[in-house]
Formats: sequence, C-alpha cells, structure tokens
Amino acid sequence: MNRTILHCDCNSFYASVETLLDPTLADGPSAVCGDPESRHGIILAKNEKAKAFGVQTAETIWQARRKCPDLRLVAPHRSEYVKYSRRCNELYLQYTDLVDPFGIDESFLDVTGSIHLFGTGEQIADELRRRMREEVGLTISVGVSFNRAFAKLGSDYKKPDATTVFSPENYKEKVWPLPVNTLLYVGKRAAGRLSHLGVHTIGDLAACDPAFVHSVFGKMGDTLLRYARGEDDEPVRSFYAEREVKSVGNSMTFAHNLIGEEACRLGLTALCDNVGRRLRARGLVCQTVQLGIRDPDFHNRSRQVTLDRPTNSTRTLIETTTALLRANWQMDKPVRLLSVTAAGLLPEEQSCEQLSLFESADALAQRERQRKLDQTVDALRQRFGDQSVIFAHSVQKNREKSKNEKSKPG
Repeated sequence: MNRTILHCDCNSFYASVETLLDPTLADGPSAVCGDPESRHGIILAKNEKAKAFGVQTAETIWQARRKCPDLRLVAPHRSEYVKYSRRCNELYLQYTDLVDPFGIDESFLDVTGSIHLFGTGEQIADELRRRMREEVGLTISVGVSFNRAFAKLGSDYKKPDATTVFSPENYKEKVWPLPVNTLLYVGKRAAGRLSHLGVHTIGDLAACDPAFVHSVFGKMGDTLLRYARGEDDEPVRSFYAEREVKSVGNSMTFAHNLIGEEACRLGLTALCDNVGRRLRARGLVCQTVQLGIRDPDFHNRSRQVTLDRPTNSTRTLIETTTALLRANWQMDKPVRLLSVTAAGLLPEEQSCEQLSLFESADALAQRERQRKLDQTVDALRQRFGDQSVIFAHSVQKNREKSKNEKSKPG
C-alpha cells in the first residue's frame, strides 16, 4: 500500500510572524534582517509584497533597499519563531504522531493511518491550511505524495497557501519535467555538475544509468536517483521519538569578506556564543571543537582539536577556535564563511573532568567564575531577549562603524 506523506511549509515564516506581532507590516513591503538600525547585514526573510519587488533572502540590505526604497526592516524575534513553530506542530499532531520537523518552519507528516478518520491526504492538507489560517494566523503550502522527496517538492511547487498532489499516477507527467535543482538535496553545485552532464530535469536524472550517477556523486548519487524515480522509502519519524544529538554547530556566510584576526574573531565570537548557549541549554559538553573556513573561491578548510577537558564554555570555544584559525590560516587572506562545531558530546553530569595536579587554584576559580557567568548570561537572555547581553568588542565595533559612517560626506 502506498503511503500518504504531507510536507507542510509555512509561507514567509519569519516575516509572517513579525506581521502577527505588528499588523502594520502588512500594509507594505517588509523584511526581517539582522541589524535594521545600522542597516548592515543581510535579509533573513521577506513578505510577499517585498518579494514582488524582487527582494531575496540572503542578499544585503543595501541591495534590497535599491530594489525597494520603501522596504520596512525589522529585527528578528527568535523566541516568537520558536513559539509559533511549536503551535504549528501541535496542530499537526492532532492528525498523526508521525510528525518529523525539517526545520523551524516545515514538517513532514505521515497520515497513512489517519485517512480513515480525516479523509484523503488532499482533504487533510486543505483542512490543515484552513485551520492554520484561522487558529494560528499563518499560511502554509502543503505537498501531498507517496514519499518524502515528492511531498517536499509539492510544497514548493505552488505558493502561498496551496495544496499540490504528486501521486503514483501523475508524478511522471508533473514531476519529471521540473528542473533538477528543485529536487531535495540537489544544491547549486550538484545542479551545475548535472547540467554539464546534460541532466537538466528530474526526468533526465531518473533516466540515468545508476552506475554512472554513482561514479559521479557516490552514495549521494544513489539517493538522488531514488528520489527522482519516486523510490524514496525514508520513514517519517514520530514526533516523540528520541533524537540523538551528535554535534552542535553553526555557520555564517558574511556579507563582506573578513580580513585579519580581529574581524574573524568577531565572527567566531557570534558563532561560539550560539554554540555554547545551545550546549548549555541541552545540558551537554563537548570533547572536540571543529573550525570550518571558506574563502571567496569556495575552497574549504576544516581543522579540529580534542580538548583536555570537556566544555560548554563560550569563552573556551572562542579561544579554541581563534587558536585554530591562527595556526591554520593566513590572516591577510579573505574569509567568506566560518563554521564552529562542537562534537564528541557528553551529558554534563556524566562528564568526568580529570583535574591537573599542576593546575593552580586561581585557574580552577577562573573556570568556575566563567561557568557562573555563562549561566547568568543565559538567564538574562531568556528573560529579556537575545540582544540584552552582547560582547563588549561587538559594541565597540558597531560604534566605530557608526562613527565612520557619520563622518562620511554627503
């Protein structure tokens, strides 16, 4: 029996939540960005009216403003995004417990066992869209299919607030003519390689010889071929299934290339702050820290170090990644992207810390002070928001940037 899989994707999620918080944003084009006051940074999300002007996610604010001079910019409210994401999944769980979040704004649902209660997959999708509008205030696009890959394709096929069905009877007619880069996990580079090989549509990929695809892409090629042929059999996990966390990481692509240790350290500070906070929130410590670096030509370098003792200290993560950067990168070379990953995770209460016989009492006291400082900062941010506590050198950098801009003529 064929499964009935739904992929529910919130439309313009960040921008839609911001509009619920401030309904006047619906009056014109608006976008969520990292730093609306200083006008630096990139666009994180945009509403439909901004999209009509050609505003795109991940472009710089000045590029967006050039397309849309009247664009309203708002800062992100991440805690609200989490709250609304939870409300979406609570609605989905009223139809099935097989709800597998695929990000903060999208989830897979397996409703095969719910059809006798709620109707066909298409009927369930339409009901979810109606209830999401009326009860949560958001709109979703829903793909309905017999596997995850085609369901994801369906939610992207028509937006906003739409239902698309790709069935065993129609997928060759509707899916195979679509560009190959619309298929799940076919990124820009993979699409470029496929195009160079004469593979332009999903149907072209489905017709390829498996051995040929494997020779080009390895195991990932096997997966992509199964997706293109409608043979994806990956299950939708239960929302309540325990999910093992193997690593905690974050990456950032910068609007302008970073040059020099000071600029890179600012980027590392933001990344380590995020990773450290998430480790502490989960009650975890890491034994390994990995630094990833990408230059403007998309050449990647990755280095890691095993720590003497497990940690979730933000300061330790900053110092460790900065040391890795110094040892493995020429500081006069530009950096496009940085990533920080904490691996070798252990529950904090189970980590056995072996104290050095030669470590001074002052060093032990310093680490205890840092632990309490991290806890205090986490508590303040949870109560007053992410921006209530920021690093001092970040403030100084923003002041210098603002001062320089004010001193410019005109």
